[in-house]
Amino acid sequence: MLEPLRTLTSAPVEPLPDGRAPRHEPIAGQWVMLEPLDPARHAADLFNAGADEAIWRWLWYGPFDDRAAFTTWLEACAGSRDSLFFAICEHASRQAQGMAALLNIRPSDGVAELGHIWFALSLQRTAAATEALALLIRHVLGNLGYRRLEWKCDAANQPSRRAALRLGFRFEGIFHRHMVVKGRNRDTAWFSLLAEEWPATRRALDRWLARDNFDAEGTQRRALAAIRADDPAAGILTSGPLPT
Repeated sequence: MLEPLRTLTSAPVEPLPDGRAPRHEPIAGQWVMLEPLDPARHAADLFNAGADEAIWRWLWYGPFDDRAAFTTWLEACAGSRDSLFFAICEHASRQAQGMAALLNIRPSDGVAELGHIWFALSLQRTAAATEALALLIRHVLGNLGYRRLEWKCDAANQPSRRAALRLGFRFEGIFHRHMVVKGRNRDTAWFSLLAEEWPATRRALDRWLARDNFDAEGTQRRALAAIRADDPAAGILTSGPLPT
């Protein structure tokens, strides 16, 4: 499915309401609870969740030599003034199984970024993982009324690029030679989801996450791409070759 073209605009923008900075508070879903990162509570679970080195391949940090090093990193994340880190806590296991953050938050522009995302292997490709990200998307574009939510990743990180498209983000381009990560060049792929695209994305996510879309074993009945294809307003590229 081809995505409709976005139009360039220099139209006036009404001042955004005061108090639109995201609050670092728990966000509840049906499968997960997003809890503000607390190393004292979450370090043990998260250290175990991140035991597989492959989890850290595309991130600026990790893997960690031991729990002490990991906890020191968590403390730096929790103390960040620029990013709001959340532990993704599964209701079923009652354990923290991954992390995500809101960063590059600019309330006056109505812009934020969703990043620092990693999941335990057991959480990957589950409804709980999708819901965790959907909750943050809803918080920024729905509750706060922001104009734009960004997603950036290593251009070679195909799973992250597919995830962005699946969730409704649109590819905007690549920043070549953008940074050096772990001694290697990183070209960065940029994606965004705009306020006017949020209603159709919300409908698709709500339908996919509905309990009746999953059988007793937790297997989806309909794919998110199929649900989105039923909505003529949701013309998002969800399959096919990724842009380069």
